[in-house]
Amino acid sequence: MSADRARRILTVCMGCHCRAPLAAAVLAARGGDAVEVRSAGIRDWHVGRGAHPVMVEVAAEHGYDLSAHRGIQVSKEILAWADVVLAMDARVLEALRGLVDRESGPEVALYLGDRDVPDPWEKPRDAFTECVTTVEAGAHQHVALT
Repeated sequence: MSADRARRILTVCMGCHCRAPLAAAVLAARGGDAVEVRSAGIRDWHVGRGAHPVMVEVAAEHGYDLSAHRGIQVSKEILAWADVVLAMDARVLEALRGLVDRESGPEVALYLGDRDVPDPWEKPRDAFTECVTTVEAGAHQHVALT
């Protein structure tokens, strides 16, 4: 990473529909100009689609705008762009390790360091709220809070 550009962070979940877009928004808001953040999914389930409607609503209640989000799938190009890739859970982390060149690729880690960000998919609204607070609480591990 060059000292004259922002740190590039890629957040990744299974479908780029709930957790990864949220984490990207939180890190971008908290990291300011020091970071450039994108999100992607391991699977192609939501490519071109917006974030989960409940996640959009709950994120907005916490000050994050996901309305312009459109899902993308992890690719060699997006991995080459990133300085660090943050997986939302161990299953995603394992898939990423199979895609990233360990010698020259980006750093790959769990977003929370030692545990998964719980997936709110197909759960009640409270699970989405819990996801937001969990992601917010972990942001300091990746960005200097502004």
